[in-house]
Amino acid sequence: MWESKRRCVSALLLALATLTAQARIVRIAVTSDLQGAIAGVPETYHVIKGLAYGEINPNDPRNSIIQDIALAPRNSGGNVEYIATFTLYAPIHPSAKAVLIYAVVNRGGDQLPREYASGDFYLLSGWQGDIRFGGASGNGSKAETIKVPIARNTDGSSITGPAFARFIDLPPGTRSLSLARSLTYSGNDLPPAPFDLDTRHARLFTKKYEDIDGTEAGVGEISSSDWSWGNCDSVSFPGTPDTARICLRQDADPALMYELHYTAKDPLVLGLGFAAVRDLNDFFLTSATDSHGFSNPVVDHVWAAMAIGFSQSGNFLRSFINLGFNEGAGRRMVFAGVMVYVSSRQVPLNVRFGVPGGTTMLYELGTDGVNWWAPAPDVRRHNAISSQLERCTASHTCPRIVDLLGSTEFYSLRASMGYVGTSAIADIPLPRNVRRYYFAGTTHGGGSGGFSLSGSPLGNCMLAANPNPEEPTRRALILALKQWIVDGTSPPESVYPTLGAGTLAPAAQVLTSFPRIPGEPVPHDVLNPHLVYGLGAAFRANDVSGIPVDEPPPIIGATPSLLPTLDADGNEVGGIHSPLQGAPLGTYVGWNMVVSGFRKGQFCPLAGGYIPFADTEAERKAAQDPRPSIEERYSSHEDYVNRVRSAAQQMVAKRLLLQDDAAKMIQQAEDSSIRSSSGERW
Repeated sequence: MWESKRRCVSALLLALATLTAQARIVRIAVTSDLQGAIAGVPETYHVIKGLAYGEINPNDPRNSIIQDIALAPRNSGGNVEYIATFTLYAPIHPSAKAVLIYAVVNRGGDQLPREYASGDFYLLSGWQGDIRFGGASGNGSKAETIKVPIARNTDGSSITGPAFARFIDLPPGTRSLSLARSLTYSGNDLPPAPFDLDTRHARLFTKKYEDIDGTEAGVGEISSSDWSWGNCDSVSFPGTPDTARICLRQDADPALMYELHYTAKDPLVLGLGFAAVRDLNDFFLTSATDSHGFSNPVVDHVWAAMAIGFSQSGNFLRSFINLGFNEGAGRRMVFAGVMVYVSSRQVPLNVRFGVPGGTTMLYELGTDGVNWWAPAPDVRRHNAISSQLERCTASHTCPRIVDLLGSTEFYSLRASMGYVGTSAIADIPLPRNVRRYYFAGTTHGGGSGGFSLSGSPLGNCMLAANPNPEEPTRRALILALKQWIVDGTSPPESVYPTLGAGTLAPAAQVLTSFPRIPGEPVPHDVLNPHLVYGLGAAFRANDVSGIPVDEPPPIIGATPSLLPTLDADGNEVGGIHSPLQGAPLGTYVGWNMVVSGFRKGQFCPLAGGYIPFADTEAERKAAQDPRPSIEERYSSHEDYVNRVRSAAQQMVAKRLLLQDDAAKMIQQAEDSSIRSSSGERW
């Protein structure tokens, strides 16, 4: 009966979608259909790969918000077309309460593990149009990509606008610089092309120093005759003409930053990526077939859809909701549930010549508009009172939301704004449909776990990698989100630091409270400041959409930052404490510092750190470490394991940890080889 009812509803919604013809998937072209033939995928799943051909009506109010959609080419029906790749993981025997889980790809790559044993459907697709169609993702696998059109003026001429690219730490002997490998466009292999190849129409600057707040020193300019738009990897200056590279007459100085300002042309209509995600998920939820006979394996087997985004892809979901794209055909809700994971801003996808692959480094957009779930003022930046749920509230399409953040998001990604706004004087309350969970003392995405006093340096960062994990709790909360949308079972209560509880405080106060540990750095220049840019009247700040007046944007101010407060060990007080932090072996921080290169001494982007405790009281006193040693904290190995066990069981009781993950952690603690200086366990 349930399936029959589902088919009737699907048929009605399909009819409504066909009647309005405002946005739809026209055709699904399957390129491969394999059963359990991909590593990690069991025999109980089909892996279906293909292309989704879509079109949208640019005059539909749901679509007209897309930047430059009115200037995109149209087909004979007056619609704008796109093509997106997709991968569908379809269980042969779906769960009785299956959902469609849309895992938003990150720079074209899938970064969220799938729990195949659940019997749910999993969907990936392309949304970032500045990744080459059919190219590779950042992790080397074939990317999920989308082909979007170029916008042009009504007379057919090229649209132009400002663009820039920045380069640091260039190897000795470098003469050819690729825009796609610059700080600005790293990971985006289709950077905006220059209007022409005349270097007199662009400027190439050098800098000896640049601070995290934009303060600079030793600025010079390279003559237009001493560089070219060209590739000189194998050809001498001026090299082979190239719109994606510049060639220097002299070798680059590794100690300098190089900053290119130029006029770009032919912007991609990147905002179509939002519509493509909306329409593809709407199709799989409601349509039995496409217009060419593709039979949808999803529609009769799922209760609802939920989306999960990690970092950049979580930023995508914030903008997706904020811009109203969770309203599908027939005014229905697309995603009933959304998890935004370690994301604290919007993605600058709906921006002319936008750079959606940035990470909130200097001059990168994303935290410039509304970054909170409930209506709040933004008097510091003179933006209107708003929230990321304003449009979906009006259309009754707001999903249930699980918002997960960790410590590094406060230090590197300006997460403070989402908690207290830009004035930072009061907590912004959460709406009833939002749960927020904060991982105390974690790096971006969490560490690898395990119970060890040792740690290895992280890349070009000073401190050892932070092992404090997030993944086990994320797994538990994915299940809680699914239960929330399928059964109506409320998830665990929110757990996060607040001003009201005294677990958030002004950044300067928190940083100066960090213990002074001989031989270890103090947190200086480790906080990414909340800069305010002058973006101009053509930029719609709350939507992070529109046309910036200049690139790089001028810095016109900053807003105050808060940080989670610390205990005497330097560990964070508020939020969820993993079993690893519940029985700490050191100080787990959300910041780290660059060891060498142009940014030496500044914060390591997206990186936390770990400072182990001394083994014994004698070692601690000899090192003048103010933090009690392992020997002083735990009376025996058994005492230590019991502390881990207690912390894990408390999290299980609160539904913040699954029992199997708790058992693994307890076993890891039992197997740990934490020893005293004499080589003995306690």
